[in-house]
Amino acid sequence: MKSNYLLIIFLLFSTFGFSQSVIVEGIVKEKATGLPIPGANIQVKNTTTGTVTDFDGAFTLKGISSGATLVVSYIGYKNFEYKVNGSNGKLAVSLEEDSKTLDEVVVIGYGSQKRREVTGAVSVVDNKTLEILKPVKIEQALQGTVSGVNVTTQSGSPGAALDIRIRGIATNGENRPTTIIDGYVGELGLLNPNDIESITVLKDAQAAIYGTIGANGVILVTTKSGKKNAKARISYNTYVGFQEASKKLNLLNATEYGLLLNESYANGGAALPYNDVTGLGKGTNWQDEVISNSVPIINHDISISGGSDKVTYAVSGSHLDQEGIVGEQKSGFLRNTARVSLTADVSEKLKLKTNVIYTYFNRKSLSENGLGSVLFNALNIPSVLSPRNDSGAYTVVPNTPGLGNEIINPLAQIENTNNDYNFKKLNGNFGLEYKLIDGLTLSSSMGFNTSNAKSRDFAKAISYGGKVFDVVRSSVTQGAINDNDYSFDAFATYTKSIADDHNFVVTLGNTIYKQWGNGLYATGYDVPNNSWDFADIGLTTGIVDAKTNSSYTYDERRLSYFGRMQYDYKGKYLLSAMIRRDASTKFGPGNKVGYFPSFTAGWVISDEGFFGEDKKVNFMKLRASYGTLGNDQIPNNGYVSLLSGEATYVFNGSLVNGTATGQIANPDLKWEEARKFDVGMDMKLFNNKVSLVADYFIDTRQDLLIPNIPVSGITGVYAPGASAPTVNAGSVRNSGLEFSVDYKHDFSENLNMSVGYNVTFLKNEVLEVNNGTGFIEGGSFGVGQPAPSRMQVGLPIGYFYGYKTDGVFQNQAEVDAHPSQLALGANAAPGDIKFVDTNADGKIDANDRTDIGNPIPQATMGFNLQMNYKNLDFAVYTFASVGNDMVRNYERTLSDANRLNYVLDRWTGEGTSNYVPRVTTGATANNVFSDYFVEDASYLRIQNIQLGYTLNPKVSELAKITKLRFYAGVNNLYTFTKYKGFDPGASNGNPIGGGIDYGFYPIPRTYLLGLNINF
Repeated sequence: MKSNYLLIIFLLFSTFGFSQSVIVEGIVKEKATGLPIPGANIQVKNTTTGTVTDFDGAFTLKGISSGATLVVSYIGYKNFEYKVNGSNGKLAVSLEEDSKTLDEVVVIGYGSQKRREVTGAVSVVDNKTLEILKPVKIEQALQGTVSGVNVTTQSGSPGAALDIRIRGIATNGENRPTTIIDGYVGELGLLNPNDIESITVLKDAQAAIYGTIGANGVILVTTKSGKKNAKARISYNTYVGFQEASKKLNLLNATEYGLLLNESYANGGAALPYNDVTGLGKGTNWQDEVISNSVPIINHDISISGGSDKVTYAVSGSHLDQEGIVGEQKSGFLRNTARVSLTADVSEKLKLKTNVIYTYFNRKSLSENGLGSVLFNALNIPSVLSPRNDSGAYTVVPNTPGLGNEIINPLAQIENTNNDYNFKKLNGNFGLEYKLIDGLTLSSSMGFNTSNAKSRDFAKAISYGGKVFDVVRSSVTQGAINDNDYSFDAFATYTKSIADDHNFVVTLGNTIYKQWGNGLYATGYDVPNNSWDFADIGLTTGIVDAKTNSSYTYDERRLSYFGRMQYDYKGKYLLSAMIRRDASTKFGPGNKVGYFPSFTAGWVISDEGFFGEDKKVNFMKLRASYGTLGNDQIPNNGYVSLLSGEATYVFNGSLVNGTATGQIANPDLKWEEARKFDVGMDMKLFNNKVSLVADYFIDTRQDLLIPNIPVSGITGVYAPGASAPTVNAGSVRNSGLEFSVDYKHDFSENLNMSVGYNVTFLKNEVLEVNNGTGFIEGGSFGVGQPAPSRMQVGLPIGYFYGYKTDGVFQNQAEVDAHPSQLALGANAAPGDIKFVDTNADGKIDANDRTDIGNPIPQATMGFNLQMNYKNLDFAVYTFASVGNDMVRNYERTLSDANRLNYVLDRWTGEGTSNYVPRVTTGATANNVFSDYFVEDASYLRIQNIQLGYTLNPKVSELAKITKLRFYAGVNNLYTFTKYKGFDPGASNGNPIGGGIDYGFYPIPRTYLLGLNINF
């Protein structure tokens, strides 16, 4: 009996032993860096019990049975499993990065998909890339990191706009893609880069879900949010930088200038301007006078994020202050942003989301990219002139025929430039999600943008010595603009699986969009004290007869319905169909409604049984898409005629100002239509270390909006403000190939590397221009010359149209044997440029103009490298553009203007040069627009190089700092190019007339020292 009692007691203790619960504590870190991972998920296997790590990567689980298995997981890392033993203890978990990113979720518009199920041409830029690149504007982060995307600068001045082109230039109008920020239409360039979680680029028919605003591609921005059950995380980032010109042009010094001028005057039969050049010396380097070094840029960014079981939050603010390398504060840019993001689980079924962003910036600017701009003057003003005269005043440039009446002292120009532009914007969205039944979610979101801008420009009464820029009467022009829009989206998403193999996702919804605003401008004359300090219309005292004010107002709306069905069979066969119906007030009564369907499909070949267990090819997917999208980014009210013109009448013997009809109405106006075809392949090789993506695409844009279609002269289209109608009468096709390859490998616990390369080959061709002439002209060259760019059937949009050259005449015999060039303005002589008789009619005239260059690159590519060794990290990003031409138009073709030093290789006698013509004050045809002024602007640019060091977490944690990283970097380190100008990658943004260099403000080289701190 006694033994039985002992047995019972033993069994009871055994039961308690097996059923005892323990407390498991631990910390989760990255294996590669040793940094904590906040928001990692810890789950008891096969149960609903679990938690997430806090900001420090720590977690605690109570009441866990001995023998239970914990699964630790985090997106982008391999899962870690741990079997709980019978004692309490602290667990240290190191997660390895998982190269199998196929299960990552990709935003595709009104929903998301796993990456392996995506059937469209979609590219993603994550926040790690943004952290390395440190772009002032987010657009810069897309250059070289995403295939098929080309970003060009309109200027290197702080705050200047950047142009994004996705798969080429498809229209003579607006080519910018639509940006969707957390579900609402926004503006990419105004965001703080540190607020961005990811950027998704939709390049093909996948964007058809956005209808009339998707033809140019769609950029989806997801901003950062807090994480559930995470302690408050404070992150502070700052950097200080110093800027300098990345390139300066090689101009003639004073002695070289004097010698060249003497030769020019001698060849023209005029008296020499300099009898003795020995005392001229180096003279003034005007570039050094206007371009500064060590120009500061500073940025601060702070964010706080976290959350409980029901609520998450993220709050951030940033401050950027950047001076310009030309004019310093006169071309400065200041930007402040603030953001609040909240999500709340109101109940198990209802979720609330909100995200509000405030942006303020102030920008000052100088005259750029044109005849008489600051840099134009700095390049053309003679080096023999000094910045100031003996009395200390700015030197006045002589008003002589050899220097024209527009070249002025650029330092005086900077000093007398005064303007101010202030911009404030509040935008964001409020959203609700409600799980009605299992698999059915109802979503609604209201997005809004409201902005106010104020501008003030002061024209000081000043004389530059009888130049066209002389201001006889001081004035101030002020403007106030208010722009608003809102969108309301409501849609339902139903997810259903049948027999575990057939999976459906159906989305149905509608969008209401309204955009409205107004602007008011006015000018006042005779500013008190002729001073910027008193430049306000309320203080001006002048009276003028002409109208000095203007205003506008607009109100546009769009109503849309959309639907999408996604289907897959075992995740192997993938289908998606979309349709969107848009009704827009921008178009005439018969064209208000449009339908935009698209289809995509995919086949995961590697899931097929016949594929086998090939270890070299881990994943292979074929995909294809075709769809129709629209572009309604055109001026408002084009289908009606407004009283927007000017008119002056003689009434009772006096001139009376009135209004007149503006652009002639076209009630048949409708949106441009893009038909996009894409076929692609995604692959992962060698244990997922290598990723390959390849796409072939054809984008045909139809019904282009062509302005100024010829009409009967009876209607009168030549009055001020009047114009011919805009008509859908053109077509352009872009076709090409995209390819990208990425390689990631962990060589050891201390060393890992990531390498990426992408390339895009592009062909652009105009298919139709039905405007009566068969071409559209654009751009400008020199003074009084015909437009140098055209859009014409069979050629790239915006190609350069001018004369071909065939070297330089070496002697009079060559001149006599060549067709006459007199029609170009002067008889040829030895040393002049020899033009080609392209039509073989025995003479050189305007009919010999032809295709002499293409501003669109044939290929663009990016190469990026990231390496980590212990606590050191290194990254380099590059971009290349091949086959794009640029027009050298920053040289004033006047006899006394300064020149670039390539003129030292000019023709001075037979056999001396067959490229650079002679110099002379006499009449020649050397300055007409020809391929002599068109240069190959191919280039390779080291965009960013950065070296960082992260303090050992064991050391930084002593100060309660979870991460402390120092880094040094250089942005725009160097550009390899043969182009003579400042920036071979710049453009003025015009599809017809882009690639013409009027003296682009150079992009600065920036040296950065930065600090990242997480608490």
